[in-house]
Amino acid sequence: MSETLKNSPEPVIRIHTLSKKYREAEDFSVNELTLAVPRGEIFGLLGPNGAGKTTLISMLCGLIRPTSGDFTINGWSYRSQGEEIRKNIGVVPQEYALYPSLSARENLVYFGSMYGLRGKALEQNVEEHLDHLGLLKYADKKIETFSGGMKRRVNLIAGILHSPMVLFLDEPTVGVDIQSKNVIIEFLKSYNRGGTTLIYTSHHLIEAQEFCTRVAILDHGQVLTEGTPQQLIGSVPQARSLEDVFLSMVGKELRDYA
Repeated sequence: MSETLKNSPEPVIRIHTLSKKYREAEDFSVNELTLAVPRGEIFGLLGPNGAGKTTLISMLCGLIRPTSGDFTINGWSYRSQGEEIRKNIGVVPQEYALYPSLSARENLVYFGSMYGLRGKALEQNVEEHLDHLGLLKYADKKIETFSGGMKRRVNLIAGILHSPMVLFLDEPTVGVDIQSKNVIIEFLKSYNRGGTTLIYTSHHLIEAQEFCTRVAILDHGQVLTEGTPQQLIGSVPQARSLEDVFLSMVGKELRDYA
């Protein structure tokens, strides 16, 4: 075994020949996918529409059951230790998972209580995160009055109040202004330095190139390639960016679907 392999972080997520075929579907959405995510990475799952990213993340989060194959998170098998997995992951969905008629503080106290947080500890946790993300002075205003960037930041806080081991992020900066995007990205980098593994999906390939420590490009439910952004750029002749690598792997045809 090489010194590099011996010193590499133990994978926090191990996926082995994982597949999912929806009822009535002709093809598999995820097809015998195998992947290991090292602990502590900012790991990007990239791919065109219909590549299988959402289905893969939905399985890892316990929202849908695989058709076949297996995966573990921190050594816990989804088959027998799903509850342990759910307690130790956080999910920040692309759609806002917030109650518009409640204030930011009320939303976060509610979501924190769902994770078993209580009392002064929960209140302080909410206060600190609102402060870190520039929202403290708006804490008691209703979510329905917030801008898109403010909602994104509250959505993010709701997914991390319980200090998850692994955080899943689906398009965490979509539709936000440049200032909010910068605050979110810098916060997530800091959060990752604290030891949390981030699993990130996005169609913003320039952002992914700068943000992710490793990426996997998926298509047709399988991993086409995986490595650091610079490794992937270096592996494709004349590629200057992750976008060039992406297009060389999945092609330039439109992937519209209804």
